[in-house]
This record gives sequence, structure tokens and C-alpha cells, in this order.
Amino acid sequence: MKAIPATLMAVVLASFAGARTAAAQTKVGVIHIQNAIIGTKDGQKAAADLEIRFAPKRKELEGKQNSIAGLQDTLNKGRNTMSAEQREKLIRDIDQKTKALNRDTEDAQAEMEQEQQKILQELGQRIMAVIDKYARDNGFNLILDVSSPQTPVLYISSGIDLTQEIVGLYDKNVPGAATGAPGAKPAAPAAKPIAPPAQKK
Repeated sequence: MKAIPATLMAVVLASFAGARTAAAQTKVGVIHIQNAIIGTKDGQKAAADLEIRFAPKRKELEGKQNSIAGLQDTLNKGRNTMSAEQREKLIRDIDQKTKALNRDTEDAQAEMEQEQQKILQELGQRIMAVIDKYARDNGFNLILDVSSPQTPVLYISSGIDLTQEIVGLYDKNVPGAATGAPGAKPAAPAAKPIAPPAQKK
């Protein structure tokens, strides 16, 4: 095996040293953008407003589900005493009401998700401006969003997670940011999804 010339070895070592220097100068941060958005006061207020808006629909769906459960209970208890015609009518009624409830639940869920996307998009545009300024002011070369499980991030040091810093910076500096009452507990981070009705066998 031939010896590597000293000049070539010097070039190789210099290249490695340069790569290490460049890597050392690269400042990378990560943020969970969805948590950041819903963690802001504006995000918490929007989530609370959304929950209040859909509460009547949720209550209506729960009432329909309880009605179906009552019919199912009547069928189970009277299966051996009622006539075949009564049983068939009751079964048809349960089936129709269940199908209608499923449609209503899907429609309500789709409407809620659409409203959630509007909120994320609107607040996302505001928080991106905060992230851009934060990155430039603090010398970051790259900030990764780790909201999605498909994000190719294998290791994250807790020291580079900027989520809470961005939330604090947004609430402190964004004009018109929602303000909560002193001592008030923060609102729920996100509206609860409308669960599909459970069907008894």
C-alpha cells in the first residue's frame, strides 16, 4: 500500500476540519408548530370559542344516541313478548335512527375539523412571522417542525426545542394577542372531537 503524500493528507485533514467548523456554526432548532399555535393565548381562546360553539350540537347528538340506546333496551327486554311485527318495526326504527345519527356525527365532525384548520391557518401565518424574526435574531440556520410523525427526526435534544419560547414571544409581542383574565386557568388546548356513536350489539 502506497503512503499518502503529506500534502494530500494535509488537504484531507483541512477538509475535515472545515466540515467540523461548518457543522459547529450551523444552529438548528425544532418546534412542534401545532402545540405552539394552540399554546398561545390566541390559540387557547380560539379553541375555547370552538368548544362553546359546538357544545349544542354535541348535546344534540348525545340525546339522539341515548334515544337509540333506549329503543335497543326496549327491544332486548321485549324480544320474547312482543309480536314479530312489533319487533321488525322497532328494529327498522333503530336502524334508521342509527344511520341518521352516523350521518349527523360525520357532518358535525367534518365541520369542526374545517373550523380547526381555519384557526391553524390563520394563527399559523402570524406565528411564522414570529419564528422568522426569532431565527434571524438568534442566528438559527434551520428550524424543523416536528408536529408530523412522518418528520425524519431521529434525535431531538430538549435544549433545542423552541416551542415554549415561541409561545411566550408570540403572547408578549404580537399586537392584539388575546389576554386572559388574571388568575384564569388556560383554556383547553383543543376542542374535543365528536366521537362516533357506540352501538350496542
